[in-house]
Order: sequence, then C-alpha cells, then structure tokens
Amino acid sequence: MHQSAKPPAPTTSSVAVRTGFLTVKDAADYLGLSPHTLYVWRHRRQGPPSFRMGPRGRVMYRVEALDAWVREQEQADSRSNPALNPLSIPSQARVTSFTRA
Repeated sequence: MHQSAKPPAPTTSSVAVRTGFLTVKDAADYLGLSPHTLYVWRHRRQGPPSFRMGPRGRVMYRVEALDAWVREQEQADSRSNPALNPLSIPSQARVTSFTRA
C-alpha cells in the first residue's frame, strides 16, 4: 500500500515569520542565537527591539525589526562598512612643532 506524500505541516517558526511576530525562542532561532542571549540583551537594554504582548505579557519581536537591527549591526561594523574602516581614512599630518615658554 503506497501512501501519498503530505506536505510538511508548518512549524511554529514559519507561522510566526508569516505573522510578523516572533517569540523569544523563534527570534533566537531566526537570528541563530540562543534564547538566553536575547534575554540577557533585553535585560541590559541591548540587542534588537522587543515588546510585551497579550494578557500574559509575552516578550515578542517583529521580524521587520529584527531584520533592521541586523542591517544596523552590519553598518556599525567596520568590516562590513568601508566608510568605517580605519584603513580607508586618509592619514593626517602630525604636528611636531612645540613652542617654548
């Protein structure tokens, strides 16, 4: 007896990505981080923007905010942003003359 192949059921992550809101676990999976890292960053007021939603106040992340945060991280890193690379800045002439009192 041959069974027809069913398409895989959508995972929580794929459903969450389509709705635009991610839980801490899903956001961590999306970014390739551990949920603990996101909790620590949130406690320190670092990392991507998050908010509390619903009567239980679950911490949530918007997919678009995560994407924007990643782009900001890339732009703030001199390896990804040639404008911030110290080797691309012309050297300045050093002033060596001293005045004697």
